Amino acid sequence: MISYEVSISLILLPLIMMSGSLNLVDIVATQAHGVMFIKPLLPLALIFFISSVAETNRTPFDLPEAEAELVAGYNVEYSSIIFAMFFLAEYGNMIMISLLNAILFLGG
Repeated sequence: MISYEVSISLILLPLIMMSGSLNLVDIVATQAHGVMFIKPLLPLALIFFISSVAETNRTPFDLPEAEAELVAGYNVEYSSIIFAMFFLAEYGNMIMISLLNAILFLGG
């Protein structure tokens, strides 16, 4: 498995240097007074999007959930509420990554 956190972390460095702060409020304020970061950093935004899709195990990158393992996969072990909590955690992760994408590149 490729660690996609490395590419996400390296993408954050130019954003931090452009805004001059690690604070998300300051990053949004920098974009409000200037240009949104998606315009000058479009290739980084695309790499961030691809890495975030891979990090959240969505369709092209969902290796543990291949069609051959739908019956014998890791989801068979969990029942009812544990299964629901597992998927709530996954969807919470997707929402968090989407919010970070909007805050970092689209100006909040």
